[in-house]
Parts: sequence; structure tokens; C-alpha cells
Amino acid sequence: MNSQHPSDLNDVLKSKKDAFQIPDGVIYLDGNSLGVLPKHVPDRLQEVVRSEWGTSLIRAWNTHSWIDLPGRTGDRIGKLIGAPAGTVVACDSTSVNVFKVLSAALSLRPDRKVILSDAGNFPTDLYVASGLKELLAKGHELRVVAPEDVRSAITPDVAVLMLTQVDYRTGRVHDMADLTELAHEAGALAIWDLAHSAGAIPVDLQGAKADFAVGCGYKYLNGGPGAPAFLYVAPDHQDKVASPLTGWMGHEAPFAFDLDYRPVTGINRMTVGTPPILSLSSLHAALDVFEDVDMNDIRAKSISLSELFISEVEAKCPQLQLASPRDPHQRGSQVSFSFTEGYAVMQALIARGVIGDFRAPDIMRFGFTPLYLSHQDIVDAVEILADILETRSWDTPAFKTRAKVT
Repeated sequence: MNSQHPSDLNDVLKSKKDAFQIPDGVIYLDGNSLGVLPKHVPDRLQEVVRSEWGTSLIRAWNTHSWIDLPGRTGDRIGKLIGAPAGTVVACDSTSVNVFKVLSAALSLRPDRKVILSDAGNFPTDLYVASGLKELLAKGHELRVVAPEDVRSAITPDVAVLMLTQVDYRTGRVHDMADLTELAHEAGALAIWDLAHSAGAIPVDLQGAKADFAVGCGYKYLNGGPGAPAFLYVAPDHQDKVASPLTGWMGHEAPFAFDLDYRPVTGINRMTVGTPPILSLSSLHAALDVFEDVDMNDIRAKSISLSELFISEVEAKCPQLQLASPRDPHQRGSQVSFSFTEGYAVMQALIARGVIGDFRAPDIMRFGFTPLYLSHQDIVDAVEILADILETRSWDTPAFKTRAKVT
């Protein structure tokens, strides 16, 4: 498995693989769940811990601009998702940010009660919406339709359209600009979850006129396990809404220690508590790898990798059924195949150094991160997958025993 695929010869991104710490013997197809560690991040974290925290102590909030890190990191993410400076902030978790932006959006449409989403949305978004409507107790309805029915379900009673752009199971992509325009024509607002979009496909929040967006920092952005998430608020909305979690970081003068809450102007009003500097520093540093990268190049290579993967799997693994859209422009940077014993097969793959993941009930999910994957990696991975299926090496109690994290 030391040969080179012809498509790798002219790969404009091939030098990027050296920027990541990938264990020997591993083909990593799970960057859509947890990104690979960029090699320079440990040194940056050591600097933050030993020099900034260790030497500057509390002075580092000013001398090393810790207090501004959520906004500086947000602006770096903003460049990858088509958001102008001052519209994105890195903070909290995706779930918490969904709660904040959904509450904010509903406050702008007090005469409407319907939150429209689809069955392909990530469950936590739906859980948060359900919890929020119960908390508000104002008669809101969470209306969940099939992904293909979203367009026809955008009716005049909808307050907020809340969708994940790239389906976490199948990779199917919603047309953000089209659906946002339909929502606006119906008088609704649009919230987009970019968890499987940011850093993976070109996104243009400003061009699509999205109202709000959220996303996580630990998938394609490589910020590390549990890295801070981010949220976006369109400029026109920023000073009309406030976070339902009115913490001191969202106050206009947090160090005045006033007893009354007055939200700051701009995106920082959506922040809540003290920024987690160590994890934020990891995310901020990890974003260095995107500085000289064109998202269109990432997208082109992603499509090339995924098309090769599908072709190889369908030729060599007829037992598997494609669960993702066949049109590469209709899916994100992942491909899913269904198989009754998909969990066991994935565990066997992982044992052989090919790391993907599994999503119930029968989805084997493979992520394609162009910054550190080659076409030869894809060919080699499918060769191992085909061997596992042919020999049925997956058919053991050890591989069938479900772990807590799948």
C-alpha cells in the first residue's frame, strides 16, 4: 500500500497532510466526528499554559488578549463560512448556542408559533427546540417534516426554519440560499446548523441572507474534543435580540459589576460566561491550517475523494448499499453506506486501522477531510473493507458488542 494514485500527483492540497499528526498505519475517515490534531497545536497550548497562564497569571486576560479570544476566533471561522467580521463568536457548545439563537429568533416573531425542522436534523437541535417550547409555555409547535418536504412546509404560520445544512447520517445537503429565501418570503427566519459544513464545504451565510447559524469546533475545524462551538447573528439582528442566558460576558460593562443587566451591542451580547481559554486557544491555533487554503479547492478534492470511494466500494463491496445522495453536489464531505451488521464491520475496520464511525440503525459513515486524506488512502481503505466483508472477519462477539460511543 505504498503506491500513489494518479489523482494525487497534481493535488494542490497534498502538502497539508504534513501539518497533521496522523498515527502510523491509520487511515482516518472520521474527521466529520473529531478532526485530527494539527501538529503545531500542542506547542501553542504549552505556550498558553506555561507562559501565559504560568507567568502572566490573571494579567494574561489583558496582556495576552484572552478576553478578546472568542471574537478573534469567531472572525477566523467567519472567513470559512461567508460571515463578515463581528458576526461570529466562538463560545459554549452547539446545543447551548441552538438554545440561544432559537430563543432570539422566536422573540423576533412573537405572533408566530411554529418551529419548522426536518427528520434529518441532528437530534440535539430537536431536543433543544422541544425543551425551549416547553420552557416558554406560549403554545409553540415543533413541526418536523421529511427533508424533501421542507419547501412545501414553509407556510405563513412558521416563525423559524431550523435546519442542519448537511445531514449527519447521509451527508445530504440542503440548499441554504433557496430555503432561506423561501422562509423570508413567508415571513419566517432561518437558523442553520453548520456542524458538518464549516471547514468542509463552501458556505456563504451573508450571501444566503441567513439570519442565524451555529456550528461546532471539533469536526472539520480540528479544534480538539469538546472544542468550543460558534454562533452567527446577521448584522441586522444583532442589536434587536438578546441571549436568553444573560451572563456577565454579554453585559455592556461586565467589570462595572452592576446589578442590572444591559446587553452589549454587537455579537458579544450572545456570550454568557467566562471563555474557556485553553480549549479556545486550541481551536484558534488549529484554524491556522486554513489560512492559505481556498474552500473551493477543498470542495473539489472532497468530491474527487468521495466519488472514488463510492466507485471502489460499489465495485468491491456489493453487500453495502449507498445511503448518501449519488450526486456529489447534493452531499457534503461524507459518504454513508448501509449494512445490517454495519456496527460490527466498522469495529473490524477500526481494528485494521481504517477509522470511520456508525450511526443507528445501520449506517456506516465515512468522512473525507481533503487536508489530510489522499486518493491512495481511499483505495487502500476500500481494499481493507472488501477483505473484511469477504472473510466475514467482522462476525465475532467482540466486534458486535456496542461501546458507549459509536
